[in-house]
Amino acid sequence: MKPHGWDQFLLHITDEYDLHGKLKEVFLARFAYENWRKSDLDVWEIAEAASHETYKKQMTQIYSYFAKDKPQGCPELDPSSKGPGKFQILREWFKDIQYPRWHQTQAPSPGACAKRALGIAVLPAVFPSTTDQTIYIPRPPIETESLQEVLRPGALLRIKAPEKMGKTSLLKLLLQQAQHRDYQTVYLNFQAAESAMFSSLDKFLRWFCANISRELGLKPQLDDYWDEDLFGSLVSCKTYFQSYLLEASPQPLVLGLDNLDRLFDYSAIAQDFLPMLRYWHEESNNLPLWQNLRLILANSTEAYIKLDANQSPFNVGKQIKLPGFTAAQAEELVRAHGLEETVQTKLTPYLAQLTELVGGHPYMMRLALENLQADSLEPESLLADAPTQGGIYSGHLRRHWMHLQANPDLAAGMKEVVSNSQPVQLEPMVAYRLESMGLINLNGDIAQASCPLYQQYFQDHL
Repeated sequence: MKPHGWDQFLLHITDEYDLHGKLKEVFLARFAYENWRKSDLDVWEIAEAASHETYKKQMTQIYSYFAKDKPQGCPELDPSSKGPGKFQILREWFKDIQYPRWHQTQAPSPGACAKRALGIAVLPAVFPSTTDQTIYIPRPPIETESLQEVLRPGALLRIKAPEKMGKTSLLKLLLQQAQHRDYQTVYLNFQAAESAMFSSLDKFLRWFCANISRELGLKPQLDDYWDEDLFGSLVSCKTYFQSYLLEASPQPLVLGLDNLDRLFDYSAIAQDFLPMLRYWHEESNNLPLWQNLRLILANSTEAYIKLDANQSPFNVGKQIKLPGFTAAQAEELVRAHGLEETVQTKLTPYLAQLTELVGGHPYMMRLALENLQADSLEPESLLADAPTQGGIYSGHLRRHWMHLQANPDLAAGMKEVVSNSQPVQLEPMVAYRLESMGLINLNGDIAQASCPLYQQYFQDHL
């Protein structure tokens, strides 16, 4: 079970040991509770490191902050030792030694308890600059509007954006804000599920309920509420949620479902699970208990399977689309990233050009800053090489190219877009899928490349 307040504890550690910038981001990603059992090969992409090799170098630096020869260091941690054991040593030291000490200092004051009892906000109504995973740059009014929706009884919030646009960061920020209001919160990443969990609807729903129970600190009691043969899996799942999970606490439960796209590969399950979410949302109009369930769905694309309009969860609730960073937000990212002053000075005249080139795409902006810092690249060279096979975005661009090659209709549509000097009209499903990938922007029915980087690269490679 996740230690209560673990995310706040990690932020405390980064302050105490003066971890900042990219090292802080990597540390928070590696030691996040949900990543404890993941390998470094899995975590480096979550941490948005430039490469696995860069990630390993950053982890080596991080371990040096906690070495046994440092003040307040971990007595068993020798950064010069070989092998993967350093992570386990440091994680256990945090969990068994440092976390209990920190937790004892976190008891709320009587005044704060009284304010909560009266429903008065204890925390300022501003969003922090960081979440548990990464530097967070607000894109107002998205954060405020999203939180207002989550606080509404029976809410369903849909966060939709291409990959690495910040969906997970926003979702976790909302969960963090809900926690500050004493709501129960659960983050469930469908990418964490083994393929075997999707072998049948019943097995998937049992996995779904068991993991939510564990995150809430409740012992799974599936067999007490479940009867697939007599009632079916969907009814059993609803009964478990209603009679066990929701009734276990009077506090609202905010359930964040990340990477919902994973489910779309299993259409037989998706055709039952997605309407179930819609049904649960609508039950808040009938049963007060279901008003305590607040759903946040985060996905890059929507299901291509056929769902009745009255069963789809994608046309109810509130949808949030994440745009790229504005010029002002890009400047805030540079300040928050902890770049050396000399690098910031070099970058400043080129920042607007970089932001325009990538359409303010958060991941591509971060990747540029990381490479400028780590490799002492000159901004002129980075920009000139960006749309080439030797540029810093080659891996990102190649993945898109490979996906297009595997889908000739999408490749043809993208080629039409980048081959014309004016926006074009595409077949609706092609336009929809290219927009979901983040390759095009749609203004009504008219499509154009979402940023000059894609325009230049795919002009040369399609």
